[in-house]
Amino acid sequence: MIKNSGQKKMHDNINHPKHYTSHPSGIECIEITRHMGYNLGCVIKYLWRADLKNDALEDLKKARWYLEDEIKKRETALQ
Repeated sequence: MIKNSGQKKMHDNINHPKHYTSHPSGIECIEITRHMGYNLGCVIKYLWRADLKNDALEDLKKARWYLEDEIKKRETALQ
């Protein structure tokens, strides 16, 4: 959040959009995902925000895509 001259908090749509900071836990998703690899971080990000944006189904499908990509990557590494 940034503060304006009246010290009232406003949403910062670049650094802290509303759907990034409105999870009931009060935790911003990036605090968790920055400790993961790219694909798994994206899975968590899309699951985390699914019900905080307009199209939860789209976010769930994106999470599935990244999870399937991670599974393929790991299966390939085992061969």
